[in-house]
Parts: sequence; C-alpha cells; structure tokens
Amino acid sequence: MSYFEIAQQKFKQLSHQQDVTILAFESSCDETSVAIVKNGRTICSNIIASQIDIHARFGGVVPEVASRNHIMSIRALCEKALNEANLSFDNIDAIAVTFGAGLIGALMVGVNFAKALAYSLNKPLLAISHIHGHIAANYLTHQTLTPPFICAMVSGGHTAIIKVDDYTNYKLLGSTVDDAAGEAFDKVARVLGLGYPGGPKVDQVAKLGQPNIKFVNHSILDNSYDFSFSGIKTAVINYVNQKQQKNEELNLADICASFQQTVVDEIATKAIKACINYNLKKLVAAGGVSANSFLSEKLKTLCEQNDIELYMPKLSLCTDNAAMIASAAYYELKAGKSLASLSLGAKSRVAIE
Repeated sequence: MSYFEIAQQKFKQLSHQQDVTILAFESSCDETSVAIVKNGRTICSNIIASQIDIHARFGGVVPEVASRNHIMSIRALCEKALNEANLSFDNIDAIAVTFGAGLIGALMVGVNFAKALAYSLNKPLLAISHIHGHIAANYLTHQTLTPPFICAMVSGGHTAIIKVDDYTNYKLLGSTVDDAAGEAFDKVARVLGLGYPGGPKVDQVAKLGQPNIKFVNHSILDNSYDFSFSGIKTAVINYVNQKQQKNEELNLADICASFQQTVVDEIATKAIKACINYNLKKLVAAGGVSANSFLSEKLKTLCEQNDIELYMPKLSLCTDNAAMIASAAYYELKAGKSLASLSLGAKSRVAIE
C-alpha cells in the first residue's frame, strides 16, 4: 500500500477513536512552534521559539531571516516537545501543520518537515489554516466553550468578524479592506520610534496618555462588518510629520491612546453588533492583538452591557503557537476534513470559510 492509502485508513479509524493525540507544527511568521495536544483540549507540550529579538533590529519581520531560523530550530523543538510531553512518536496519532496563511518561505519549513515526518511514520497529515488555529486557541483556554459564536479575529495579518457555526464551519461576515489591525499598530509604532513589535509597545505607551486627538472616521463602513485601518495609520504618520516640520513636541502617549482607541472602538463595536444581529450570546476574541489591554477591557464592558459571554485566549496562546493548530486539527479530523497528501504546499492566503 502507498503512504496515502495507509494514511487514509488511519484517518478514518481516528475519526471514531476516543482519544487522539496530535503533534503539530506552526511556522507561518516569526515564531517556530511545535506542540502536542490530546483530544483538542489538553496541551501536553507547547514549545515556542520567538524571533522577535532577531527582527526587532530591522523594525519588522524579514521573510528570508525568518525562514532560515525556522530551519535551524524546528527539529530541536520537535524533540523538546516530545520530551516535555514524555511521549514518543509511537504515541502520536497524526501530524498537523499550518499550510497558510503566512510567509511562503516560513510556511514551507513547517510544511516540508511535517510531510517528511508523516511519511516516515506512516501517520496522517492534516493541513490546517492559521486563522482557524487562532480561533481554536480558545478551546484550549476554555474547556467548556462550544460553537456557535461570533469571533473577532484580530492579528498581525488578519482582522475579521467571523460567525463560527460549529467546530469546522465558518462564515466570514467582514474583514479589513486594507491593513490589518496588527499591521497598523506596527507601522504606527515604527513612525513613533517605539520599535517592533508595535502592538505591545503602543499599548504600553497609551496607558500614559489621553485619547484627545481625532485622526479619522471610517463612516463609509459603518453599515458593514468590514474594517479599514490604512486611513488612521496614514493620519498618524501625517500628524507626526507636520509636528516635526514645525519643530513641535510630540506627545507620544496621547498619540498612542488616540490611535488605539479609534482602532479598538471599531473592532469592538462591530463584534458586538454581529452578536446582536445574529442573536448569539457568545463572543470569542482571537489573534495576537486580542492581548491588547484596551481591547480586552472594551470588549468586557460592551459584553456586560449586552449580556454577552466573552471568551479570550490566555496570553500564551494569543500569539502564534502550534497548540492551537493541533486543537483545530483535532476537530477537522473528527469532521473527516483536512487530510492532506504529500503534494501539500504552502499558501500565503487562505479562505476563512
């Protein structure tokens, strides 16, 4: 029998098996991560090697540098994940990997490593969306969370409002028409000289300021679930340039507070609107920007006012990690989806639905 025929047989068996242990790989951007998760909810190990210090000197992620560092660390992280979980490859039922969305070169490292491992072990290979992984991070944090719910996806590369009907069925209600929120934070932080990554830097400085600067109003998108953050990013840059040309002092705290409030208000308001319009009483936040303190407080306030339950991943699961990929893979497997062949490739963009 060929590898894929064996994988298909095992895949069908696992869909009915009571306990399933999945080894997963995540390398979509600047974190290399390997994790082992049991039954989509229990983390046996979740090893993350961050490249933030490496890319900080460049003011952002350099794709070639990211790819090389993934190559150098992925094998050792795999061994560490197994050791920390006190498991061997014999205890692993399936291999999962992020195949998109992300940086092509970075993704290829994880995809090729996972394919080689799955082939050598005769284990099923599961191709998982990075976006679906971020949503699944909440299943690892909140053991009783079940769909349906509205998800506010807020990360470096994605900002979207998603209706999650069940564990593997999603409906995109709206998304950014230009920059994602995380991109806007990074670009604003760069022009203010705060460094990379921008989100935590802006959040920290904003706590010292007042949101007393009005930058931009996206009224054209008020009647949709779509977002636009390019305008406010440009407005901040223009504001800073004008102040510098006039040799006027910049109040970084007020700039950060004003920028952050505008972005957060738009995200939180539309997320709540989706919950109300679809009569859903659960709101899930996902993605790296969900760690933003102002966003979490805003969502908590609005959810309390509207009798909506708020679910947010713990901080260690907000950023890119393989545990969320393993969790998403478990539910895909149980639904009979996402089995991949050895021809699996990386994709810079993937559909949310």
